[in-house]
Amino acid sequence: MNLPRSPWLVRQSGAGRRLRLYCFCYAGGSAANYASWQAELDPAIEICAIELPGRGRRFGEEPQTSLAAVTATVAKLIASQGSMPFAFFGHSLGALLAFEVARYLHHHGLPTPRHLFLSGASAPQHRRKLELHLLADDALIEELKRYNGTPLVVLEHRELMELLLPVIRADFALAGNYAYRPGALLNMSMTVLMGREDKNGEGEHVEGWKKETSGDCRIAWFDGDHFFIHPQRAAVFDCIRSELLGVACT
Repeated sequence: MNLPRSPWLVRQSGAGRRLRLYCFCYAGGSAANYASWQAELDPAIEICAIELPGRGRRFGEEPQTSLAAVTATVAKLIASQGSMPFAFFGHSLGALLAFEVARYLHHHGLPTPRHLFLSGASAPQHRRKLELHLLADDALIEELKRYNGTPLVVLEHRELMELLLPVIRADFALAGNYAYRPGALLNMSMTVLMGREDKNGEGEHVEGWKKETSGDCRIAWFDGDHFFIHPQRAAVFDCIRSELLGVACT
């Protein structure tokens, strides 16, 4: 089956896939962050990463700052991708995007994910309004150091950061301009992944995710800070694998 192609979707296709995992990246990240996931997860699971404008092979495009526009575009593309069951994984900003895309699909009567993995993010109704995109370059770089998700050698490379900051700033604008609106409950199971040492306050209202779905919502805690997904990579994969293999076999 020839599925619609789009620069928004980076698929690692192959034979024998029974479920597609759409992956949404954190601020400043790209589809490349998920390039190695296919080899790490079960062959039954196909990885398809979301590539926002301004990064990766879309580096020359203008970054987006409207979360509503991104949500609608991605949701419609996913709905056009055939009948294979699917799930979402998103970390930090990616978790917010995954949640809002799932809501869009649900609200418009389109196919919805079988499972949501929401990583490193407070429940949307409790999100703090941060305007990091308004900071001067040096102050923004200091904030990025605090998040501990970008290598110091990159943050201290002035020429490289001049290329990366517009995308990072746009991503923080996506989150900073977000306004939660109550809506109909989702009808899917969720797994919320959190780092025990996250200093960004993301774990303070993690239980609020349970109020967003009529399905089961499990909270999984990992050692580490906001970017626990890197040092706890194997444990994160075990968590994803255990949840999705049951879905892929149904």
